[in-house]
Amino acid sequence: MDRRKFIKNSALASSLFFVPNFVKAFESVDTERLGYKRLVIVQLAGGNDGLNTIIPYNNDLYYNARPQLSITKDIIKLSDDLGFHPSLGPLRSLFDNGQLSIINNVGYPNPVRSHFRSMDIWQTASGSDEYLQSGWIGRYLDQYGKKPYNAMEMDEQLSLAMKGEHFNGLATNDYKVLYNTAKDPYFKNVLDHYNEAHLSEHDLGYLYQTMIEAKSSAKYIFETTEVKSSRESYPQNGFSKQLRNVAQFINSGLDTKVFYTSLSGFDTHANQNNKQTRLLSQYAESVAAFVKDLKQNGTFEDTLILTFSEFGRRVKQNAANGTDHGSANNVFVIGKNLKKAGFYNNLASLSDLDDNGDLKYNIDFRSIYASILSQWMNVSAEGIIPVEQNTLDFI
Repeated sequence: MDRRKFIKNSALASSLFFVPNFVKAFESVDTERLGYKRLVIVQLAGGNDGLNTIIPYNNDLYYNARPQLSITKDIIKLSDDLGFHPSLGPLRSLFDNGQLSIINNVGYPNPVRSHFRSMDIWQTASGSDEYLQSGWIGRYLDQYGKKPYNAMEMDEQLSLAMKGEHFNGLATNDYKVLYNTAKDPYFKNVLDHYNEAHLSEHDLGYLYQTMIEAKSSAKYIFETTEVKSSRESYPQNGFSKQLRNVAQFINSGLDTKVFYTSLSGFDTHANQNNKQTRLLSQYAESVAAFVKDLKQNGTFEDTLILTFSEFGRRVKQNAANGTDHGSANNVFVIGKNLKKAGFYNNLASLSDLDDNGDLKYNIDFRSIYASILSQWMNVSAEGIIPVEQNTLDFI
C-alpha cells in the first residue's frame, strides 16, 4: 500500500469508528416507522454565560456584579423575574407555545473549571473524580447497537460522547464528500488485499475493517438522504449548516437516533457582550430555522433538542469586561409535547453563591440524561449513566 495514500484516506476511517457488521445490520431495516424518537444535541463550547442568557432583570445583585456587562436594554421578558438575551428573539415563539423548557442551575458536585476536563465529564457522564474512556451516547450504542440505532456527529472528528466500548458513532460534516471518498479505489484495494490473503474478519486490523465498513455506511447515507433536500432557508454560518444537514437526514428517514452538533467560541474572558451577542444570534436563528424545517416535514414531534455548555461563568464580571469560568448553568430542551415547558425551576440565589462566586447547582446534568433515556428514548439508563439519578418530569 502507498503510504501517502494510506494517510490521506485513513482520516475518513478515523472519523467513522464502526465495529465490524454494525453498518450491515441496519441497511435492510425499514425506516418508515411511527414514533421513531430522535435526539439532537447542541454543544455550546467554551462555557456560555448563562446569567446573560437567562437574565434576572429585576435583581439588583445582578447589575451590581456586572456594572458594564449586565444586559439592560431590549431584554425579552419571559416572566416577572427572568428574560431572554435580546439575541434569543427567534426562540420566543417556542417558549410561548410550550415547546421550550429551560432548566436552571445545572451542574455536578465538585465542579471542574477546565474546559477539557469539564467537557469530558459532560460527555462521559462521569463524576468529577473519575475518568471514563467511553461516552454516554457510546454506551447507549453499546447496549442497543444490536438494533439499527446509530449516532452521527456533524464534524470531522468524533467526540468522546459518541465513543462506546464496542460501538461508536460516525462523524461527517458532508455526507456527499463521505460518499465520494468512500468510492476511492483505495478502499477496494484494501478489501482486495485482505481477501487475497484469505484472512478472517477476526484477523483484519481494526482500521482496515473500519474502512471496509465505511464504504457500506457512506453508500446507505448518500442513497437515503439524496432524495430529500431541505427547502427551508437557513442562516449562512457553519452551525446552521450542521443543523441543515441534520434536518435533511431526519426528513429523509435516515435510521439515526442521535445527532451531535456544536457551536464554539463561548470562552468570553474579554469583551464578552459583542461575542456572546453574535454567537447567541447564530444559535437562535439556526435553531428556529431547524425547527421550522422539521415542522414543515412532520418530523418535529419525534425530535428532542438538548442544548448545553460545559460550565457557566462567574457571577461577577472581570476587569476585561468579560467573565471567568464558573460552574452551574442553564440547559435548553426543545420539543413539541413537553410536560413542563417554560422555566422548569427558579434561578439559584445571587446572594448565596459558592466559595468561588458561582451559582450553586441543584440539578445534576446526569439526571437530565437519565430522563431523556428513560422518558424519551424508552430505554433504561442503567449501564449508560454510571450513577443512578432521579429523573425529571419535563418530557
